[in-house]
Amino acid sequence: MKPRHLLLALAVTASVFTIAGCKKPAETEPAPTGVAPAPKGETADQFVARVNAEIKKGYPELASAQWLSSTYINSDSELVSAKAEERNLTQLRGWIEQSRKYEGQQLSPDTARAIQLLKLQADMPPPKDPAQLEALTKLASKLEGMYGKGTYCSGTGTAKKCRQLGELEDVLRTSRDYDEQLDAWQGWHTIAQPMRPDYVKFVELSNIGARDMGFADTGELWRSGYDMTPAQFAADTDRLWGQVKPLYDQLHCYARTQLEAKYGDRGEVAGGMLPAHLMGNMWQQDWSNLWDILQPYPNGDDLNITGKLQDLATQDFNLALAQHDGSPTADDLADMRVIGQLATAKHMTERAEDFYASLGMPKLPATYWEKSQFIKPRDRDVVCHASAWPMDMADDVRTKMCIKPNEEDFTTIYHELGHVYYYTAYKHLPPLFQNGAHDGFHEAIGDTIVLAMTPQYLHSIGLVGEQQQSDQSLINAQMRMALAKVSFLPFGLMIDRWRWGVFDGSIKPDQYNKAWWDLKAKYQGVAPASARGEEFFDAGAKYHVPGNTPYTRYFLSHVLQFQFYKALCDEAGYKGPLHGCSFYGNKAAGEKFSRMLSRGASQPWQATLKEMTGSDKMDATPVLEYFAPLQDWLKKQNEGKTCGWNATPAAKG
Repeated sequence: MKPRHLLLALAVTASVFTIAGCKKPAETEPAPTGVAPAPKGETADQFVARVNAEIKKGYPELASAQWLSSTYINSDSELVSAKAEERNLTQLRGWIEQSRKYEGQQLSPDTARAIQLLKLQADMPPPKDPAQLEALTKLASKLEGMYGKGTYCSGTGTAKKCRQLGELEDVLRTSRDYDEQLDAWQGWHTIAQPMRPDYVKFVELSNIGARDMGFADTGELWRSGYDMTPAQFAADTDRLWGQVKPLYDQLHCYARTQLEAKYGDRGEVAGGMLPAHLMGNMWQQDWSNLWDILQPYPNGDDLNITGKLQDLATQDFNLALAQHDGSPTADDLADMRVIGQLATAKHMTERAEDFYASLGMPKLPATYWEKSQFIKPRDRDVVCHASAWPMDMADDVRTKMCIKPNEEDFTTIYHELGHVYYYTAYKHLPPLFQNGAHDGFHEAIGDTIVLAMTPQYLHSIGLVGEQQQSDQSLINAQMRMALAKVSFLPFGLMIDRWRWGVFDGSIKPDQYNKAWWDLKAKYQGVAPASARGEEFFDAGAKYHVPGNTPYTRYFLSHVLQFQFYKALCDEAGYKGPLHGCSFYGNKAAGEKFSRMLSRGASQPWQATLKEMTGSDKMDATPVLEYFAPLQDWLKKQNEGKTCGWNATPAAKG
């Protein structure tokens, strides 16, 4: 999944564990309702071995049900997915109950860690009450389905026009008509309004499950998965944000100046904030689509690769057209467009695969190419949000996207393959250790590769022209990366700041929308062009909220990826300024990277990070080192301007 360029991004979460059939042993101990009982006298080591075996056996059933519900959205697939998740969470709850008898015992380090990770698996914690659990899983499937089917219709009669997210995103990406962008932005957000009552109930049931597991609420459960206390984790994210906020503030100030030059008074919202619908992205998390407005030196090197990708798409369509004899009908042309789109999507994916293979990593298995979803089907609703899927904890790995020939989707593919290569690197580990060192690691792998997609690399694969070695070219290249990476940082924090408040009750249901925009104002300095009252549920217009995917991982990944990148550049023997490094083709860097991936979750993330970077702390210093030339340039551009913003106006409505 790739939030920013890497919206990403989304992997099947570690919560996917399902019930596995097993014969009832002769001597057993009592078990929770609906869960296979534990053998009498089972040791902690035996318990962990049994759980790992049952996970491995049952995992493909749940993964397949979830895949179907995302790629064939209808009431039947939603029901199948909900029931599979219900069985999964029932089993998980039973294992957690059974694990409690080992509390206080002397355990081997691996067994102790496995039991700890078992207790933290559920992003959607299961209530003990079977009826509540059933209701929770049905709501989860329904909410994700509502997002996937989301459609905005405008006009009437023959002028009626219905568009889904991809088409509305295209408007924000390419149109510079103020009102047209506003209509697309407001239109998409209408799809979330019906979700609100279901989401309120979902939060209630999820919190019941968290309390049944011994946590204060679901947010505390989420913050507990980082080998530190929840309070330490929250403080650590604040520390990292403090490091990078000055850089974001400079980028914000520059962007506002350019928007005002383009749109006049409508280029900012009262208080000096950026208008939400003018940022080229539905959630203002990635400003790359504003390159035509924000490019520092328009006469410098052209780094917009979308045009070249669209040329490739035209070639692929023409090749499909050439295979047809005679005059094609309208249906024939539609078929050929799909053939051409699929060919382009696969060509883009093959290019991303080539980068990983150049590091010494294996080629993707044949089943990947056969079973992945590369483009949006014509015949059904699907969840287009990009994600990577480990289907059997072995060799069946897939991605799910609706790829279009543009830069955002191109880099998203590199991001999603990062998840896939992580899955394949740790597939030798027991299932409870088959995960990232923490979830931010998982999101950072592909993004580390994206950082190595320097202008020189893009030139080498034919997507940009030959690059000049000039200060203007450098600033253009830095801005291109900052519009994806730096713009994302506050967004990566604010979503879970909102949900932590929703889960702990400090944000009440009748204040959901106000709190959402208050936080967007506080962290991002963005605001809607007009008041958004409580009749709206704008949080639901972002996939990860109805999809119940924790989001702080993406903020962490935007710090970690620069730490990983610096370590790999050092390993490759690179000596220049950090922003100029590409380790494409370097086997030494690939070996170091693969070694980290192979650790999975088998040890605390601090140990894995230290092996990779020499430090056991997440640190944004490499972010600042990378963007040092741009930050100096931005300060000069912003001299004499009133930077910063007043978040108070977002409280209206």
